[in-house]
Amino acid sequence: MSGPTEAGPHIWDGSFRIWDVYFALVWVATLVTVLGTEHPGWPVRVVAAGLLVPLVPWYVVVGRPLMNGEPAADERRSLVYLVGGMALFLPSAVLVGEIRLMTFALVPQCFMTLRLRPALAVVAVLNIAPVVGWALLWWPAGQDVFFNSLFALVSLVFSVAVGSWIIRIIEQSVERAELIAELDASRSEVARLSVAHGALAERERMAREIHDTLAQGFTSLLMLTQAVEAELETDVPRARVHLRLMDETARQNLAEARALVAGGTPADLAGTSLPDALGRLAARHSADLDVTGEVRALPAGPEVVALRSCQEALTNARKHAGSSARVVISLGYDESGLTVSVRDDGRGFDPARASDGYGLAGLRARAAEVGGTTLVRSAPGAGTTVTVRLPVPAEVRRGTA
Repeated sequence: MSGPTEAGPHIWDGSFRIWDVYFALVWVATLVTVLGTEHPGWPVRVVAAGLLVPLVPWYVVVGRPLMNGEPAADERRSLVYLVGGMALFLPSAVLVGEIRLMTFALVPQCFMTLRLRPALAVVAVLNIAPVVGWALLWWPAGQDVFFNSLFALVSLVFSVAVGSWIIRIIEQSVERAELIAELDASRSEVARLSVAHGALAERERMAREIHDTLAQGFTSLLMLTQAVEAELETDVPRARVHLRLMDETARQNLAEARALVAGGTPADLAGTSLPDALGRLAARHSADLDVTGEVRALPAGPEVVALRSCQEALTNARKHAGSSARVVISLGYDESGLTVSVRDDGRGFDPARASDGYGLAGLRARAAEVGGTTLVRSAPGAGTTVTVRLPVPAEVRRGTA
Protein backbone atom coordinates (compact mmCIF):
# COMPACT_ATOMS: atom_id res chain seq x y z
CA MET A 1 0.00 0.00 0.00
CA SER A 2 1.27 3.44 -0.77
CA GLY A 3 1.31 6.21 1.77
CA PRO A 4 -0.89 9.29 1.72
CA THR A 5 -0.23 11.84 -0.92
CA GLU A 6 0.76 15.40 -0.17
CA ALA A 7 -2.70 16.55 -1.24
CA GLY A 8 -4.04 15.73 2.20
CA PRO A 9 -4.25 13.05 4.86
CA HIS A 10 -7.72 11.74 3.95
CA ILE A 11 -8.52 8.90 1.64
CA TRP A 12 -10.53 10.98 -0.83
CA ASP A 13 -8.26 14.04 -1.02
CA GLY A 14 -6.01 12.74 -3.78
CA SER A 15 -8.92 11.85 -6.09
CA PHE A 16 -11.85 14.06 -5.09
CA ARG A 17 -12.78 14.52 -8.73
CA ILE A 18 -14.29 11.03 -8.56
CA TRP A 19 -16.98 12.46 -6.30
CA ASP A 20 -17.50 15.32 -8.74
CA VAL A 21 -17.99 12.87 -11.60
CA TYR A 22 -20.27 10.71 -9.45
CA PHE A 23 -22.42 13.70 -8.46
CA ALA A 24 -22.62 14.86 -12.09
CA LEU A 25 -23.63 11.42 -13.37
CA VAL A 26 -26.37 10.97 -10.75
CA TRP A 27 -27.65 14.51 -11.39
CA VAL A 28 -27.77 14.00 -15.17
CA ALA A 29 -29.40 10.57 -14.79
CA THR A 30 -32.03 12.03 -12.47
CA LEU A 31 -32.73 14.94 -14.84
CA VAL A 32 -33.08 12.62 -17.84
CA THR A 33 -35.38 10.29 -15.89
CA VAL A 34 -37.60 13.18 -14.75
CA LEU A 35 -37.92 14.65 -18.25
CA GLY A 36 -38.53 11.25 -19.79
CA THR A 37 -41.27 9.99 -17.48
CA GLU A 38 -44.93 10.14 -18.50
CA HIS A 39 -46.46 11.17 -15.19
CA PRO A 40 -47.13 13.79 -14.05
CA GLY A 41 -47.57 16.29 -16.86
CA TRP A 42 -44.70 18.14 -18.45
CA PRO A 43 -45.27 21.50 -16.61
CA VAL A 44 -44.80 19.74 -13.26
CA ARG A 45 -41.78 17.84 -14.56
CA VAL A 46 -40.21 21.07 -15.86
CA VAL A 47 -40.69 22.71 -12.46
CA ALA A 48 -39.18 19.69 -10.70
CA ALA A 49 -36.25 19.64 -13.11
CA GLY A 50 -35.79 23.38 -12.61
CA LEU A 51 -35.45 22.84 -8.86
CA LEU A 52 -32.58 20.43 -9.54
CA VAL A 53 -30.55 22.97 -11.51
CA PRO A 54 -29.49 25.12 -8.49
CA LEU A 55 -28.15 21.97 -6.80
CA VAL A 56 -25.12 22.08 -9.10
CA PRO A 57 -23.77 25.54 -8.14
CA TRP A 58 -24.83 24.89 -4.53
CA TYR A 59 -22.68 21.78 -4.53
CA VAL A 60 -19.72 23.42 -6.29
CA VAL A 61 -19.64 26.63 -4.24
CA VAL A 62 -20.66 25.42 -0.78
CA GLY A 63 -20.69 21.64 -0.55
CA ARG A 64 -17.45 20.72 -2.28
CA PRO A 65 -15.20 22.87 -0.03
CA LEU A 66 -16.91 21.39 3.05
CA MET A 67 -16.38 17.80 1.91
CA ASN A 68 -12.84 18.47 0.76
CA GLY A 69 -11.85 19.85 4.18
CA GLU A 70 -11.66 18.29 7.62
CA PRO A 71 -14.62 15.97 8.27
CA ALA A 72 -17.25 17.62 10.50
CA ALA A 73 -14.91 20.56 11.03
CA ASP A 74 -17.74 23.11 10.70
CA GLU A 75 -20.97 21.29 11.46
CA ARG A 76 -23.07 24.47 11.38
CA ARG A 77 -22.03 25.27 7.80
CA SER A 78 -22.59 21.64 6.89
CA LEU A 79 -26.15 21.79 8.23
CA VAL A 80 -26.77 25.01 6.28
CA TYR A 81 -25.53 23.32 3.10
CA LEU A 82 -27.62 20.19 3.59
CA VAL A 83 -30.76 22.13 4.56
CA GLY A 84 -30.33 24.23 1.42
CA GLY A 85 -29.92 21.09 -0.67
CA MET A 86 -33.03 19.51 0.88
CA ALA A 87 -34.98 22.70 0.24
CA LEU A 88 -34.31 22.17 -3.48
CA PHE A 89 -34.54 18.36 -3.49
CA LEU A 90 -37.60 17.62 -1.35
CA PRO A 91 -40.16 19.74 -3.27
CA SER A 92 -39.01 18.31 -6.59
CA ALA A 93 -39.01 14.76 -5.16
CA VAL A 94 -42.58 15.27 -3.89
CA LEU A 95 -43.67 16.47 -7.33
CA VAL A 96 -41.93 13.68 -9.28
CA GLY A 97 -41.11 10.40 -7.53
CA GLU A 98 -38.28 9.56 -9.93
CA ILE A 99 -36.24 12.44 -8.47
CA ARG A 100 -35.59 10.24 -5.44
CA LEU A 101 -32.77 8.80 -7.54
CA MET A 102 -30.86 11.93 -6.48
CA THR A 103 -30.58 10.55 -2.95
CA PHE A 104 -27.69 8.40 -4.16
CA ALA A 105 -25.66 11.60 -4.59
CA LEU A 106 -26.93 13.43 -1.50
CA VAL A 107 -26.67 10.67 1.12
CA PRO A 108 -22.85 10.25 0.97
CA GLN A 109 -22.50 14.01 1.41
CA CYS A 110 -24.35 13.80 4.71
CA PHE A 111 -21.82 11.38 6.15
CA MET A 112 -18.89 13.31 4.70
CA THR A 113 -19.90 16.59 6.33
CA LEU A 114 -21.73 15.61 9.56
CA ARG A 115 -21.15 13.35 12.51
CA LEU A 116 -22.88 9.99 12.57
CA ARG A 117 -26.08 10.81 14.52
CA PRO A 118 -27.06 14.05 12.73
CA ALA A 119 -26.10 12.43 9.43
CA LEU A 120 -28.48 9.53 10.11
CA ALA A 121 -31.29 11.98 10.92
CA VAL A 122 -30.79 13.90 7.66
CA VAL A 123 -30.56 10.65 5.68
CA ALA A 124 -33.85 9.45 7.19
CA VAL A 125 -35.55 12.70 6.10
CA LEU A 126 -34.09 12.39 2.58
CA ASN A 127 -35.45 8.86 2.18
CA ILE A 128 -38.83 9.04 3.96
CA ALA A 129 -40.09 12.62 3.45
CA PRO A 130 -40.27 12.43 -0.39
CA VAL A 131 -42.43 9.28 -0.30
CA VAL A 132 -44.76 10.71 2.37
CA GLY A 133 -45.12 14.01 0.53
CA TRP A 134 -45.59 12.32 -2.84
CA ALA A 135 -48.31 10.02 -1.44
CA LEU A 136 -50.16 12.91 0.23
CA LEU A 137 -49.95 15.08 -2.90
CA TRP A 138 -50.97 12.58 -5.59
CA TRP A 139 -52.91 9.93 -3.64
CA PRO A 140 -51.62 7.09 -5.82
CA ALA A 141 -52.84 3.49 -5.76
CA GLY A 142 -52.07 1.42 -2.69
CA GLN A 143 -49.75 -0.83 -4.64
CA ASP A 144 -47.69 2.15 -5.80
CA VAL A 145 -47.49 3.46 -2.26
CA PHE A 146 -46.36 0.04 -1.02
CA PHE A 147 -43.59 -0.35 -3.60
CA ASN A 148 -42.38 3.21 -3.17
CA SER A 149 -42.34 2.80 0.61
CA LEU A 150 -40.42 -0.45 0.23
CA PHE A 151 -37.97 1.27 -2.09
CA ALA A 152 -37.54 4.08 0.46
CA LEU A 153 -36.92 1.56 3.26
CA VAL A 154 -34.32 -0.37 1.22
CA SER A 155 -32.71 2.91 0.22
CA LEU A 156 -32.57 3.98 3.87
CA VAL A 157 -30.93 0.70 4.95
CA PHE A 158 -28.47 0.94 2.08
CA SER A 159 -27.73 4.57 2.98
CA VAL A 160 -27.02 3.68 6.61
CA ALA A 161 -24.69 0.85 5.54
CA VAL A 162 -22.81 3.01 3.04
CA GLY A 163 -22.73 5.92 5.46
CA SER A 164 -21.30 3.80 8.26
CA TRP A 165 -18.60 2.63 5.87
CA ILE A 166 -17.82 6.23 4.89
CA ILE A 167 -17.60 7.26 8.55
CA ARG A 168 -15.27 4.34 9.26
CA ILE A 169 -13.06 5.27 6.31
CA ILE A 170 -12.95 8.87 7.52
CA GLU A 171 -12.02 7.85 11.06
CA GLN A 172 -9.33 5.48 9.81
CA SER A 173 -8.01 8.19 7.52
CA VAL A 174 -7.83 10.69 10.38
CA GLU A 175 -6.15 8.15 12.65
CA ARG A 176 -3.67 7.28 9.94
CA ALA A 177 -2.91 10.95 9.33
CA GLU A 178 -2.29 11.46 13.06
CA LEU A 179 -0.13 8.34 13.20
CA ILE A 180 1.91 9.48 10.21
CA ALA A 181 2.38 12.89 11.83
CA GLU A 182 3.53 11.20 15.05
CA LEU A 183 5.87 8.94 13.10
CA ASP A 184 7.33 11.93 11.25
CA ALA A 185 7.85 13.73 14.54
CA SER A 186 9.39 10.61 16.08
CA ARG A 187 11.65 10.15 13.06
CA SER A 188 12.83 13.74 13.31
CA GLU A 189 13.47 13.27 17.03
CA VAL A 190 15.35 10.02 16.42
CA ALA A 191 17.45 11.72 13.75
CA ARG A 192 18.21 14.59 16.10
CA LEU A 193 19.11 12.24 18.95
CA SER A 194 21.20 10.13 16.58
CA VAL A 195 23.19 13.16 15.53
CA ALA A 196 23.60 14.23 19.15
CA HIS A 197 24.61 10.70 20.16
CA GLY A 198 27.09 10.52 17.30
CA ALA A 199 28.63 13.83 18.29
CA LEU A 200 28.82 12.72 21.94
CA ALA A 201 30.39 9.39 20.96
CA GLU A 202 32.92 11.18 18.79
CA ARG A 203 33.77 13.57 21.63
CA GLU A 204 34.22 10.62 23.99
CA ARG A 205 36.41 8.85 21.45
CA MET A 206 38.55 11.94 20.94
CA ALA A 207 38.78 12.41 24.70
CA ARG A 208 40.04 8.84 25.11
CA GLU A 209 42.52 9.21 22.26
CA ILE A 210 43.88 12.50 23.62
CA HIS A 211 44.02 11.14 27.15
CA ASP A 212 45.79 7.93 26.09
CA THR A 213 48.29 9.65 23.79
CA LEU A 214 48.94 13.37 23.98
CA ALA A 215 48.01 13.90 27.63
CA GLN A 216 50.19 11.00 28.73
CA GLY A 217 53.04 12.21 26.56
CA PHE A 218 52.86 15.67 28.07
CA THR A 219 52.76 14.14 31.55
CA SER A 220 55.93 12.19 30.74
CA LEU A 221 57.59 15.36 29.47
CA LEU A 222 56.76 17.17 32.71
CA MET A 223 58.18 14.32 34.80
CA LEU A 224 61.32 14.18 32.68
CA THR A 225 61.73 17.95 32.93
CA GLN A 226 61.59 17.75 36.72
CA ALA A 227 64.14 14.94 36.68
CA VAL A 228 66.49 16.88 34.42
CA GLU A 229 66.27 19.97 36.61
CA ALA A 230 67.30 17.88 39.62
CA GLU A 231 70.16 16.15 37.75
CA LEU A 232 71.79 19.05 35.89
CA GLU A 233 74.07 19.90 38.77
CA THR A 234 74.62 16.44 40.26
CA ASP A 235 74.40 13.87 37.42
CA VAL A 236 74.88 15.35 33.95
CA PRO A 237 75.12 11.99 32.10
CA ARG A 238 71.82 10.92 33.63
CA ALA A 239 70.30 14.28 32.70
CA ARG A 240 71.41 13.76 29.10
CA VAL A 241 69.66 10.36 29.06
CA HIS A 242 66.49 12.03 30.24
CA LEU A 243 66.89 14.77 27.65
CA ARG A 244 67.07 12.13 24.93
CA LEU A 245 63.91 10.57 26.36
CA MET A 246 62.26 14.00 26.30
CA ASP A 247 63.20 14.39 22.64
CA GLU A 248 61.89 10.91 21.83
CA THR A 249 58.67 11.52 23.77
CA ALA A 250 58.08 14.88 22.08
CA ARG A 251 58.59 13.32 18.63
CA GLN A 252 56.28 10.47 19.59
CA ASN A 253 53.61 12.93 20.73
CA LEU A 254 53.92 14.81 17.45
CA ALA A 255 53.51 11.57 15.49
CA GLU A 256 50.50 10.63 17.64
CA ALA A 257 48.92 14.04 17.04
CA ARG A 258 49.34 13.65 13.27
CA ALA A 259 47.90 10.13 13.39
CA LEU A 260 44.99 11.35 15.49
CA VAL A 261 44.16 14.12 13.01
CA ALA A 262 44.49 11.76 10.05
CA GLY A 263 42.47 9.03 11.80
CA GLY A 264 45.12 6.44 11.01
CA THR A 265 47.03 3.79 12.93
CA PRO A 266 48.73 4.94 16.17
CA ALA A 267 52.33 5.99 15.60
CA ASP A 268 53.70 3.18 17.80
CA LEU A 269 51.96 0.55 15.66
CA ALA A 270 52.75 2.06 12.25
CA GLY A 271 54.72 -0.50 10.25
CA THR A 272 55.54 -2.72 13.22
CA SER A 273 54.12 -5.50 15.40
CA LEU A 274 52.34 -5.16 18.72
CA PRO A 275 55.21 -6.70 20.76
CA ASP A 276 57.69 -4.27 19.17
CA ALA A 277 55.41 -1.32 19.93
CA LEU A 278 55.00 -2.47 23.53
CA GLY A 279 58.76 -2.97 23.79
CA ARG A 280 59.41 0.65 22.85
CA LEU A 281 56.65 1.76 25.21
CA ALA A 282 58.19 -0.30 28.05
CA ALA A 283 61.61 1.21 27.42
CA ARG A 284 60.25 4.74 27.65
CA HIS A 285 58.65 3.93 30.99
CA SER A 286 61.53 1.78 32.34
CA ALA A 287 59.29 -1.27 32.45
CA ASP A 288 59.86 -4.94 31.60
CA LEU A 289 58.01 -6.78 28.83
CA ASP A 290 57.05 -10.47 28.91
CA VAL A 291 55.49 -12.01 25.76
CA THR A 292 53.95 -15.49 25.79
CA GLY A 293 52.20 -17.56 23.14
CA GLU A 294 52.57 -17.58 19.38
CA VAL A 295 52.91 -14.01 18.15
CA ARG A 296 50.76 -13.35 15.09
CA ALA A 297 49.20 -10.43 13.26
CA LEU A 298 45.77 -9.47 14.58
CA PRO A 299 43.11 -6.99 13.41
CA ALA A 300 43.87 -3.34 14.12
CA GLY A 301 41.06 -3.02 16.68
CA PRO A 302 42.38 -5.38 19.39
CA GLU A 303 45.99 -4.27 18.85
CA VAL A 304 45.11 -0.57 19.22
CA VAL A 305 43.10 -1.30 22.37
CA ALA A 306 45.98 -3.35 23.80
CA LEU A 307 48.46 -0.54 23.09
CA ARG A 308 46.22 2.18 24.53
CA SER A 309 45.47 0.07 27.61
CA CYS A 310 49.19 -0.35 28.28
CA GLN A 311 49.77 3.38 27.82
CA GLU A 312 47.06 4.21 30.32
CA ALA A 313 48.14 1.58 32.85
CA LEU A 314 51.81 2.62 32.62
CA THR A 315 50.96 6.27 33.12
CA ASN A 316 48.88 5.43 36.18
CA ALA A 317 51.66 3.22 37.53
CA ARG A 318 54.28 5.95 37.22
CA LYS A 319 51.91 8.52 38.66
CA HIS A 320 50.55 6.59 41.64
CA ALA A 321 52.82 3.60 42.33
CA GLY A 322 55.96 5.65 42.90
CA SER A 323 59.12 6.18 40.87
CA SER A 324 60.89 3.20 42.50
CA ALA A 325 58.15 0.69 41.73
CA ARG A 326 58.91 -2.15 39.33
CA VAL A 327 56.52 -2.39 36.41
CA VAL A 328 56.03 -5.46 34.21
CA ILE A 329 54.00 -5.66 31.00
CA SER A 330 52.67 -9.11 30.10
CA LEU A 331 51.38 -9.84 26.60
CA GLY A 332 49.80 -13.25 26.01
CA TYR A 333 48.55 -14.77 22.75
CA ASP A 334 46.22 -17.75 22.65
CA GLU A 335 43.69 -19.24 20.21
CA SER A 336 40.67 -17.29 21.45
CA GLY A 337 42.15 -13.89 22.12
CA LEU A 338 44.78 -11.58 23.45
CA THR A 339 45.59 -10.73 27.05
CA VAL A 340 47.65 -7.75 28.15
CA SER A 341 48.36 -6.82 31.75
CA VAL A 342 50.43 -4.18 33.53
CA ARG A 343 51.59 -5.08 37.05
CA ASP A 344 53.46 -2.91 39.54
CA ASP A 345 54.60 -3.47 43.13
CA GLY A 346 53.86 0.07 44.24
CA ARG A 347 51.59 1.59 46.83
CA GLY A 348 48.34 0.22 45.41
CA PHE A 349 44.85 1.58 46.16
CA ASP A 350 41.31 0.53 47.00
CA PRO A 351 39.47 -0.24 43.70
CA ALA A 352 36.08 0.22 45.41
CA ARG A 353 36.81 3.84 46.17
CA ALA A 354 35.14 6.28 43.77
CA SER A 355 37.52 8.08 41.44
CA ASP A 356 37.05 11.27 39.46
CA GLY A 357 39.72 10.27 36.96
CA TYR A 358 39.01 9.41 33.36
CA GLY A 359 41.73 6.80 32.88
CA LEU A 360 40.23 3.54 34.17
CA ALA A 361 36.72 4.41 32.96
CA GLY A 362 38.07 5.19 29.49
CA LEU A 363 40.14 2.01 29.54
CA ARG A 364 37.06 -0.10 30.34
CA ALA A 365 34.98 1.67 27.69
CA ARG A 366 37.66 1.16 25.03
CA ALA A 367 37.94 -2.57 25.81
CA ALA A 368 34.15 -2.98 25.81
CA GLU A 369 33.90 -1.48 22.30
CA VAL A 370 35.71 -4.53 20.89
CA GLY A 371 33.98 -7.01 23.20
CA GLY A 372 36.79 -7.12 25.74
CA THR A 373 36.88 -7.02 29.52
CA THR A 374 38.99 -5.12 32.02
CA LEU A 375 39.97 -6.32 35.50
CA VAL A 376 41.74 -4.15 38.09
CA ARG A 377 43.24 -5.82 41.14
CA SER A 378 44.83 -3.73 43.82
CA ALA A 379 45.04 -3.18 47.56
CA PRO A 380 46.78 -0.55 49.67
CA GLY A 381 50.44 -1.52 49.91
CA ALA A 382 50.06 -4.55 47.61
CA GLY A 383 50.61 -3.05 44.17
CA THR A 384 48.23 -2.95 41.21
CA THR A 385 47.51 -5.23 38.27
CA VAL A 386 45.43 -4.08 35.29
CA THR A 387 44.41 -6.94 32.98
CA VAL A 388 42.62 -6.49 29.67
CA ARG A 389 41.23 -9.51 27.84
CA LEU A 390 40.44 -8.97 24.15
CA PRO A 391 38.69 -11.56 21.94
CA VAL A 392 39.84 -12.29 18.41
CA PRO A 393 37.15 -12.50 15.68
CA ALA A 394 36.22 -16.06 14.68
CA GLU A 395 37.21 -15.56 11.05
CA VAL A 396 40.73 -14.58 12.17
CA ARG A 397 40.97 -17.71 14.33
CA ARG A 398 39.86 -19.89 11.41
CA GLY A 399 42.36 -18.23 9.12
CA THR A 400 45.25 -19.07 11.44
CA ALA A 401 44.10 -22.59 12.24
